Amino acid sequence: MMELWSAPDGWPLRRVRIAGQGRPRGSLLFLGGRADHIEKYDEALLGWAGGGWAVDSVDWRGQGGSGRLIEGSALGHAEDFSRWLDDIEAYGRDWRARTQGPHVIVAHSMGAHLVLRALAENRMEADAVALSAPMLGIHTGALPVWLAPAIIAAACGLRCARRAVWPSHRKTRGVRQAMQTSLTHSVERFEREAQFELDRPDIVLDAPTWGWLRAAYASLRAIARPGYLERIRTPLLILASEGDIVVSTPDILRAALRLPDARVHVYGKDVAHEILREVDPVRDDALGRIDAFFAERAPLA
Repeated sequence: MMELWSAPDGWPLRRVRIAGQGRPRGSLLFLGGRADHIEKYDEALLGWAGGGWAVDSVDWRGQGGSGRLIEGSALGHAEDFSRWLDDIEAYGRDWRARTQGPHVIVAHSMGAHLVLRALAENRMEADAVALSAPMLGIHTGALPVWLAPAIIAAACGLRCARRAVWPSHRKTRGVRQAMQTSLTHSVERFEREAQFELDRPDIVLDAPTWGWLRAAYASLRAIARPGYLERIRTPLLILASEGDIVVSTPDILRAALRLPDARVHVYGKDVAHEILREVDPVRDDALGRIDAFFAERAPLA
């Protein structure tokens, strides 16, 4: 069931709730990444529901069907990540209160970043959590890591905070092709997403703004503080890949060493950023690892 849920400040967040089929397994909350929307992960959501999980998924404030942070614009913007943390805390509290345990979370990229922050700050609870390509560092390619924040600060200082970092993928063919190769090797899944967005242009999120990047680096600095990740006691499964050119896998591995109860699996260079939307052998392996992890760490009572 697709519907709107009101955040504490009244902002409408689009969510879907899917009843589990067969023997009840528990409740699963899925949170996607920047520019994701519920439809993009329909295969995984329906698969988990078919396995008995009662599934919730929410479009982040500012994307999908949850409205925009720059009115009339498809740009992905943020002043800071605190509003999203407020949203995840409130939604998580509502989710746990109305659903049956065990309670598990699967989150991807920016969503995984925010879940880790919520766990570290005691703003969210779960029996076990699986993270796909968590945004614990941003892949800067040939650009030195130390230089990126300086460039972002300069762009924002020139009043570009609400301007796009790169050209629109909807208008520039080369950008769209680059997105496909950086996100998934499954052309079929990428084209299905493109069709969703042709059918529902209102859910499309385009390039991030310089302001979003500024907010992302500020949030990464919060995670880097000594003792921050070390607070998390929730069992974690982290999936990453050597072929990821969106987030930094070395930063993921460094962060995992700070987590008291984290299991990590790293795919090879032939796996891109969207592990749960990769070609079938990779996707099926990832889903199998998540299922096994939850069976071990969040079993039925």
